[in-house]
Amino acid sequence: MSLPLTNRKINLLQATSINMIDMVGIGPFVVMPFVISRFQDGLFLWAWIFGAFTAFMDAMTWSELGAKYPLAGGTYNFHRIAFGKKGGRLMSFLFVWQTAIQAPLVVASGAIGFAQYLTYIVDLNLLQQKLVSGALVILVFFLLYRKIETIGKISVAMGTVVVLTILWIIISGLMHHQHSIKLLPTGRESFFSYAFWAAVGQASVKTVYSFLGYYNVCHLGGEIKKPEINIPKSIFISIVGITALYLLMNISVGGVIDWHTVNGEDKYLVSSFMEMLYGHNAGVVITVLILCIALASLFAVVLGYSRVPYAAAVDGNFFTIFSKLHPTKNFPYVSLIFLCALGFIFSMMMKLSDVISSILAMRIIVQFIGQAVGLILLRRRNGTEELPFKMILYPLPVIISVLIWAFLFISTGWFAIWGSLIAIAGVIVYFLVNSPDNYRDTERTRE
Repeated sequence: MSLPLTNRKINLLQATSINMIDMVGIGPFVVMPFVISRFQDGLFLWAWIFGAFTAFMDAMTWSELGAKYPLAGGTYNFHRIAFGKKGGRLMSFLFVWQTAIQAPLVVASGAIGFAQYLTYIVDLNLLQQKLVSGALVILVFFLLYRKIETIGKISVAMGTVVVLTILWIIISGLMHHQHSIKLLPTGRESFFSYAFWAAVGQASVKTVYSFLGYYNVCHLGGEIKKPEINIPKSIFISIVGITALYLLMNISVGGVIDWHTVNGEDKYLVSSFMEMLYGHNAGVVITVLILCIALASLFAVVLGYSRVPYAAAVDGNFFTIFSKLHPTKNFPYVSLIFLCALGFIFSMMMKLSDVISSILAMRIIVQFIGQAVGLILLRRRNGTEELPFKMILYPLPVIISVLIWAFLFISTGWFAIWGSLIAIAGVIVYFLVNSPDNYRDTERTRE
């Protein structure tokens, strides 16, 4: 069995870059028209504010757990430690179970979005789009098949492209602002109406998806320098930075393109925005940059999730083959191969809108709400004296976070049923595999 992955080479700048390129991806560009079209009153900025608030509240939990337990696999180890022997083994197994399905779905969503956005430049039929999405997954695999210190440098370069691209969009929009953006209700409109919160619920499923990734460094905990400091810092810097960029980008685009005219099915809103300002060539250039961002996000996503099956296998709670590290490059290559292979299959089979809702529904119960409960258990059992990072106003952020995740879970509609069934199936598989005769107590706290 391989040794735990503790090759601490990633610094704060690199960790923050990994988070930010994971967060942005193709998401904000493809969901922006959907979000705007949900609000008949033009208050669409609140869906993004709600997404940022959700990320900030949940980041309290991630930061406290990540700083205390900086191990490869993130949530896998948080659950294993927090829920005790049998409960921890079950919860950590459920996380790996859903990750084995959900992580390739995340990969597929980025690849499918990339192929769809490419059609702004090149006229592709459905089969050709599928071939492009599959080829992108293969490219990401080859980019990640290398040492972690090299990956850290690549992440900084990709993060720079992400920030500069969004800044170009923001500055262009602010320089040509024509329409005002509503932030407060007018007339008979109200924040307390059913219509407003129904719109927030539907739109926030997409905006929260666009924020996901602020915690990616927790999956790489064993590879972060000074994790007790750099993990919380990278999480909050990422959220603050991306929130500012998202809000300013929406204000800029909405200030040029009248929100009344935005169709939820408009795939190329940002490209059309740039074409209106500077012509078709500018639309092509921004599209190319958005595609680069999508590639960068896939890079960060696969990097983080490839450590989860590895951590479970090292712990004896997943197939042993996933515990293998590359003999010379020291990364979990079997896990990387598996996630990319399944992501390739999903990218060839599924639709983008279904993938996005499926991702969120699957993760809310086991990962986000599960971690919040686990943190409470850890605080009751161990106290707070040895915590490198302590959330402010505990337990208020945990309570708010759980309520928000429950609201979003319901807002996913029938995908909530899909997520629940996946979790139930995982419980059944766990008890079938872990019968009393072959159960092995592998609980050990690696602090």
